[in-house]
Amino acid sequence: MKSLKILSVLALIALLAASCSTPNLGYFKEVESGQQYDLPETKSFIVQTGDVISILVSSRDPQLAYIFNLPVVSRIDAGVSQLNINNSRVATYRIDPNGEIDFPVLGKLHIAGMTRSEIAAYIKGQLVGKDLLRDAIVTVDLLNLYYSVMGEVKDPGRFAIDQDRVSLLDAISRAGDLTIYGRRDNVLVLREDGNKQLTYRIDLTKPDQIYSSPAFWLKANDKIYIEPNIKRARESTELGTTLIQPSFWMSTISFITSMCIIIFK
Repeated sequence: MKSLKILSVLALIALLAASCSTPNLGYFKEVESGQQYDLPETKSFIVQTGDVISILVSSRDPQLAYIFNLPVVSRIDAGVSQLNINNSRVATYRIDPNGEIDFPVLGKLHIAGMTRSEIAAYIKGQLVGKDLLRDAIVTVDLLNLYYSVMGEVKDPGRFAIDQDRVSLLDAISRAGDLTIYGRRDNVLVLREDGNKQLTYRIDLTKPDQIYSSPAFWLKANDKIYIEPNIKRARESTELGTTLIQPSFWMSTISFITSMCIIIFK
């Protein structure tokens, strides 16, 4: 009977110790100096139907390039509009359900599935090939591509994709990094692929998992979810909140001391 009591006290102590375990807050724990990792292959972001892009055509002769740039219309008073060709404002194109845009002079151009650089090269080839603008410089920017970061990060939200490639680490950094309550070992990335929902789990403490994951390079509309660790989950309950109160631990220590005195008396 005495042995059973001792085991009960030890089990209680172990349970209490486990309840106040320190959360895992580090990254890249297995990285050593000089190690190299192969990154997954990636392609720059490609445009899809419904995406919005801006296209600016430049030339040494602005008058020749003018006809290939949609004018930006700005309203200056009620009922009156004026064409405002301002370098800081570029007209936009929305890719239609057929994957096309209606480009000045060139007409319908199918660009869905292309990257930003491929669109620029394609339009420049059309202008030069048709002898419309020999020294054309075409600049394409993506305007409505986003990814989302949710859960235990300092600044959750929806972020615009403003460069050709964005990594998972870039996205987490932009969201202000994980809070102390976020799980580093089980990051979830949700990805839409046609009518399918793909899911990827990544352990940020293990670089081989990070750099080999298909989700290392983000795609448009990816969603990153950082789930709460045990400490945060515990704080969401009344019992869990009680466990972190100093008065609770003082009472517990007093109880254990009293039990030990009774058992070993």
